[in-house]
Amino acid sequence: MKYRRKSVRAWKILSFALAVFLKVYWYRFRKKSESEWEKFWEKTGSQFRELLFELEGLLIKVGQLLSIREDLLPKSFIKQIQDLVDQVPAAPWEEIKKELEKEWNRPIEDILLSIEEEPVASASIGQVYKAILKDGTEAAVKVQRPAIRSIIKTDFRSLAIIFWFAGHFAPLPKGFINFNLLFKELKIVIEREVDFKKEMETSNYFRERFRSFSNLLIPIVYSEFSTSQVLVMEWVDGARITDIDFLEKYQISRKELSEHVLRVFLPQWLEAGFFHADPHAGNVRVRSDGTLILLDFGMVGEISKKDALNFQHLIQAILFKNYANAVDALRELDFLLPKADAKQVEKLLKEVLSIDFNRFKEMDMLAVKKEMNDIMRSLPIQVPTRFIFLGRSFVTIEGMFLTINPDEELIDMIKPVFMEWINKNYPNKWKLVLTWIKAQPFIQMFQSTFTNLVELPGRLIDKREEEQMRSYYFSIYENQKKQVFFLGILAALSTFYGMYVQNPYIWQVSSGVVGLSLFGYIICSWKQRKWLKRK
Repeated sequence: MKYRRKSVRAWKILSFALAVFLKVYWYRFRKKSESEWEKFWEKTGSQFRELLFELEGLLIKVGQLLSIREDLLPKSFIKQIQDLVDQVPAAPWEEIKKELEKEWNRPIEDILLSIEEEPVASASIGQVYKAILKDGTEAAVKVQRPAIRSIIKTDFRSLAIIFWFAGHFAPLPKGFINFNLLFKELKIVIEREVDFKKEMETSNYFRERFRSFSNLLIPIVYSEFSTSQVLVMEWVDGARITDIDFLEKYQISRKELSEHVLRVFLPQWLEAGFFHADPHAGNVRVRSDGTLILLDFGMVGEISKKDALNFQHLIQAILFKNYANAVDALRELDFLLPKADAKQVEKLLKEVLSIDFNRFKEMDMLAVKKEMNDIMRSLPIQVPTRFIFLGRSFVTIEGMFLTINPDEELIDMIKPVFMEWINKNYPNKWKLVLTWIKAQPFIQMFQSTFTNLVELPGRLIDKREEEQMRSYYFSIYENQKKQVFFLGILAALSTFYGMYVQNPYIWQVSSGVVGLSLFGYIICSWKQRKWLKRK
């Protein structure tokens, strides 16, 4: 692992983040064009990618998680990190052997008959080796990298500073991103992945949950040899699910294989419980007889019973075109931004979901996906931090299907499996029929007329809603002034510190930032007054 020295790692992380913050404020101050912003974020994403591979450790995991936040980060930045693979050079065998003997508190020969010294997989947190137990059983031995916990602790301290700074000074509307919650959830997931006992418990949970599924194999974990830093599992052979040559050699139906994957993952996405948050092709494998293999349960997410119920309400609302209920479900799931206009969201959802998906086959799918992404970004919706990993899981499976079935439409593959799930989870057919009747146009027209009559008095308070929107925009300007003010205070403190340590570079740069902050405060105040006059 490169840069184990805490001070060096912290300096590289914090200096990069500070440089990005200053450049963002400078670009905003200079009112750069959209093309210049795009070039800036593309260059920043490329530099961030280089930093991730230079420092390794926790940062690669952070990069992978950021790569699915298209709802928050610029596209040109995301593009540079969206294909990150957690694969790093292996640690020396002698160091790994010491870790094994320390965890087992005995020589490895007391437990293993043999072990290959070259790892079969090497990631940022651990390495996997093929071994044979004393009774002759083939096993996979997963070992944490030396000093990885110390490195993660250092990286978390640096990230805590960055997230705090972003939460107070990032030029975003108040409440747009809860940086504190985002950091806490990131920390919980990573700390869970470092604890191999948690992974053992999760693996056993998935074995029990899917025990009735045919043609699905989840390796047994040997708890007597496993610790918080060593995991010993049943060895299973299988090819990556995206190995097309293997699928063709053994005449495995790609369509049936894709549907089998969906039958395994759809309940994870829609029902309460844990879901696999890192289902890339290395963790989803297939045997020559078509048996699916699931590996590596270190990174998982959890859907609460309340969220699962709201997800099902959302799906039902979309299926039956009940957009008001869909908006209610989105609000319950915390997808709507603060002060989002429910009626406006309802209209936008109707426009988005009225697209004829059957015509997709006649269209350029890349252009359609780009247009759909642009439409979704226009909605006052953000992905709550607790669903980051759910999005990662879905997007990874989607990419897998595009490799396995490039000529098949994703919608066509999902539809039959989804209907199976609907029939299983909605056994009350009369309730479905009643819901379908309510969704018919003539019923909706009658309901809409009645609703309009009932809501007529509510239209008289539109003036009041306008005043609320006025207050909302006013608070945005106030927040911008507050951010610039605090930035100036921080820079002033840095100036005094630079004078105290007699470092001209620090106090000169800090003084410049103080001046820019003062100028920025004046500009924000002027814009606010101008807006008030216009209103």
